[in-house]
Amino acid sequence: MANQDLELEQLDFKTAFLHGRLEENILMKQPEGFEVQEKERYVCQLQRSLYGLKQSPRQWYMRFDSFITNQGFKRSLYDCCAYHNKVEDGSMIYLLLYIDDMLIATKRMCDIQNLKILLSGEFDMKDLGATKKILGMEIYRDKTQKRLFLSQKDYIQKILVRFGMADSKPISTPLSEKEKLSAMIKVQAQAYQDYMSKVPYPSVVGSLM
Repeated sequence: MANQDLELEQLDFKTAFLHGRLEENILMKQPEGFEVQEKERYVCQLQRSLYGLKQSPRQWYMRFDSFITNQGFKRSLYDCCAYHNKVEDGSMIYLLLYIDDMLIATKRMCDIQNLKILLSGEFDMKDLGATKKILGMEIYRDKTQKRLFLSQKDYIQKILVRFGMADSKPISTPLSEKEKLSAMIKVQAQAYQDYMSKVPYPSVVGSLM
């Protein structure tokens, strides 16, 4: 929960990777059904990045980074996909980019609208309006109390279902009080070792992280 009076809007870049400009010479076979007669063995030189190219994500980011920094935005020292800038009233506007999704946060809606106009003049975008969910996080607003809540309830429920723990009962401690841990290393029964080998512990930890 945060005690903030912020406006949050979300944008989606259409075909983001197609905006990238290639720096290398990349050749490809003629697309099936579009071969030039009597030149079927010729290859095409790509002029723009395409989905599936290893270079595409990087070229898209470089294109966006170059554009937004030329507009006065500064890249965060701690996250290369977070940008910030001061607006007319001296407050800050924040721009967070995740592949082709963008979150804009600032105090005044007019500053968000100005940024949308700026971006739409350079990129093909879809305006998703007020942010309710992004990257698996639900966002709840209580403007009367100037409070903002973040939740990952749906994501946690999906994890519980995936690992067969949907009917588990919650406890207030990380480990059951009945568990007895021993510092002594003992050879476990083969049946127990076989059981533990099938427990997806690394996957569970990775999902929580």
